[in-house]
Amino acid sequence: MEVSPRPSLSRLAQTSDDRAPRKASGFGIVRTGFWAICYFAFYFAQQVAEVLAPLCLVIGIGWMALPRALASITTSSASTDPQAQDVMNHVVGSIPEHLAIGSHVMTPSGLIFDGFLLMAVAALGATVSAVAARNM
Repeated sequence: MEVSPRPSLSRLAQTSDDRAPRKASGFGIVRTGFWAICYFAFYFAQQVAEVLAPLCLVIGIGWMALPRALASITTSSASTDPQAQDVMNHVVGSIPEHLAIGSHVMTPSGLIFDGFLLMAVAALGATVSAVAARNM
């Protein structure tokens, strides 16, 4: 009984048919450097957006829901002490509807919108990072 010879490993060392080998040139280094910078910038933007998006969403939703929740508590407890009701009304009235920090005005709906916008930035950063990594 004759055993067939082992397959040659020389086929694995050959370049594939679908991808032509690249020649080393100065343009290739510049191209790789460009895509590396793009990858870094968009991956960094993605990481920052992924941290800030949930924070903006949670703060915005909490800020929007807190006055409504406290207002429902004060209106539903009509039989309670009037002095306690005045305190609760004062607490509800002291929650601001907007905050002005410098020239930027923050509102609950604005924070929620910013959270969704940051999620879009994170998705864009992931997409461009993937394209950049593929082109390097």
